Amino acid sequence: MTTLQSAVRRRRAVAVAGAVSAGLLVLSACDKPTPVATITVGGNSVNSEALCYNDGDKLTADSLKDCVKNSDDVKSIEVGQDAQVRIGVDPKIADEGWFVLVNGRPFTEPSKNTYRTIPSGAFFSAQYGTQGETNTLTIQMGQKANKGMWSFKLKNADELKKAEG
Repeated sequence: MTTLQSAVRRRRAVAVAGAVSAGLLVLSACDKPTPVATITVGGNSVNSEALCYNDGDKLTADSLKDCVKNSDDVKSIEVGQDAQVRIGVDPKIADEGWFVLVNGRPFTEPSKNTYRTIPSGAFFSAQYGTQGETNTLTIQMGQKANKGMWSFKLKNADELKKAEG
């Protein structure tokens, strides 16, 4: 009887080990989430994982081409004339250093902070070449090499109201 019980126990142990192994195999096939960046204006926030990210390594020319293809799916947020645009980044992004581009052009100096505030007027100003209804704010990770990109659409709430009215 003891041999029968130990055979049953062994089979159960093997079955449990097999199930755990299969579960780990499935989990290892999943992509790790990328660090997140967040834009907050007033009480509204949008956050996003990276358009392009290579686990902290330099992005290749091919991966940047794929990134441009994904740029149509970026999240947007309305920005009022006197609002503050708060940009928050994951510590992984901050550790590598990051800066803001607007419509593809450098907009800020590199930073290693996880948080930055910029007056909304800067994003819709002829002085900075950013007037219009919508501008694209891109966060680029890495000071010397591009290691990741997060993108958001900033919609000028005042211009949108004029267009509606």
